[in-house]
Formats: sequence, C-alpha cells, structure tokens
Amino acid sequence: MSEKVKLTSFTTKGGCGCKISPDALSAVLKNLPAPAARDPRLLVGVETSDDAGVFQLNDDLAIVQTLDFFTPIVDDPYWFGKIAAANAISDVFAMGGKPITVLNIVGFPITKLDPSILTEILRGAAEKVVEAGAVLVGGHSIDDPEPKFGLSVTGTVHPSRVLTNAGAKPGDVLILTKPIGVGIQTTAIKRDALSPEQTELVMNVMATLNKYAAECMESFPVHACTDVTGFGLLGHALEMAEGSQAGIRIYADEVPVLPGTRELAGQGIIPGGSKSNFRWVADRVQFPEGMEELDRLILCDAVTSGGLLISVPATDGIRLLEELHARGIEWAQIVGEVVSDHPGTIRVISNPL
Repeated sequence: MSEKVKLTSFTTKGGCGCKISPDALSAVLKNLPAPAARDPRLLVGVETSDDAGVFQLNDDLAIVQTLDFFTPIVDDPYWFGKIAAANAISDVFAMGGKPITVLNIVGFPITKLDPSILTEILRGAAEKVVEAGAVLVGGHSIDDPEPKFGLSVTGTVHPSRVLTNAGAKPGDVLILTKPIGVGIQTTAIKRDALSPEQTELVMNVMATLNKYAAECMESFPVHACTDVTGFGLLGHALEMAEGSQAGIRIYADEVPVLPGTRELAGQGIIPGGSKSNFRWVADRVQFPEGMEELDRLILCDAVTSGGLLISVPATDGIRLLEELHARGIEWAQIVGEVVSDHPGTIRVISNPL
C-alpha cells in the first residue's frame, strides 16, 4: 500500500461497530406491524433471535440467509477483510448449513484513504470466501467517511437438518469452540494497548472459520447451536435458554479466555457493547456470590467472529470434544450444561464438580 494508516482511527468516536443492544432493538421492532400470516416455508424467522433465516424451497432443500458488517476492529486491512468474512459466514455454519454465495457490502472513504487499502480488505475477504467453499457473486459499495465492510451470505441446508438456538435439551452439555475476550482485546488495539503477539493471536482466532467445527458436528446428534458474537457468551447462551425453554449452567472456570484479557479489563479496557450486554442479562443470570465484576463482564464480552456454542447430549459431548481437538480446534471446551430447572435463565458456577 502507498500509505500506512491506522484503520481503527476512522471509527466514529465512541463507536465500536457493536450490535445494537437487544433492548434497544426490541423497542424499535415492537412498533412494526406483524405479518398477516407466517409463510409455512419460513422455517426460521425472527422469533428466537437466531443466527440466520431459513426458507424451505422444496422437500430436500432450504436456503440460509444472513448479513453482517462492521467498522474496523484491527488496523491491517487484509486481516480486517478476513475477519469480517469469517464473521458473516459463521452464521450459516451455526445453522447447520453450507455457504454457497456471498455479496460484499462496502462503505469506504475513497477520497481519504488510498484505494489499495480497500483492495486489501477485499483480498482478505475473498480468501476466506474460497476457504469456506462459497462463491463471490457481487456486492454494493458507497462512499462513506467511516470504513465499513461485511457480507451477505446465502447457504443451503436440508430442511430436516437445520440447527437453531432453540433446541437445547436437559442433559446436554455445552461446547464452546473459540475463546472469549475478543471485544476487550480489540478495544485494546484501538488504544495501542495490545502487544504485537496478542494482536496476532486475536486476529488469528477471529479469522478462523467455524467451517471445521461445523464439519465435526455433522457426525453427532447436536440439539442446538449458535455462534458467540456481539451479545457475548452469556447473551447468546441466554437466547438459547429462552428459545429452548430450559435452564443453562455455565462453568466459569472452564470457559476459554484469551491470555491477558483480565489484565486489560482491570485497566478499564472494556467496550461499551460488553457493558450493555451485562446490563441486559443481569436479571436473568445468577452469578456466584463473591464473583468479581470484571469476571462477570468478561463472560458478557462482545465478541467478533466467535466460536460455536454447541448443545449436544452429554453421552456424545466428550467424543465431539475429542473430534474437535483432533481437527486442530484446540480452544474447544465443555463450558456448561442444559438443565430442566430455572428455565429461560442462567446460573454461573465456579466449578462443575
């Protein structure tokens, strides 16, 4: 590139590219008119806050549709493209589908930044699209003072093999395939507070496709799945608990966390989205007595391109975990269980034993 820029400096002051909080979104959507009747071909809609929509085309084929974009969270444009693509495509894997086509969504300050920077963003994304097994078919761009990038993704799935966040059953264990702490560490990048080694690690974690974890799931009787992104581990686990009408216990000591996250949080490096998540779940999550607020916030940390949260019968959980590790998904860990008591809420416990 012809210039060295700090991409994250173009993010609007106070902005982080985080999702709109669930409470704020609900306030917006509640005033919209309800459809006259639900189309029976719509297998998954907005009712359970799932990762993507699923629409049945015939007895053997349904399409999965999703869209995601955000402002830069890292300064390397090539890596920004890779991360944004992995993040958007993940929703299809979380639904049990396979991505087939993508459209790029671009907002870029073309008069302020060298066009080669956008080339690098698109190059990084294109590599991930190919790795995911999908095809780029086009996109749309606007001249925007703040860089934004993401993808609209279409995938396919057999109607009988759709995974949602609403099928978890008591007796299941919960497996998380990537570490949390991403929001705190990417906020540290913006504040020049993350070491080069930490930056490289968090970028690699975010750019890793959930394709390989999804392939491991195919041989197991998975009951529910979601990917952990903007609402944090507890936010997405809560959506699973509410959608499944079951209770969830999270083993705090077993949750994989990126090294250095707690130290950064102790310095006050916590994104606004993570704090919003904490407020949103507060009345439906019971934390252990004496658990420090920092540790509670980390469990709510807003993640970009996080791992899959998989609900699978306990009898299959260890075998699935072993399969994930054998495929090189080294962060995967059993982080909780699904129970019949306290439905629709979460209990965080320090030790599962």
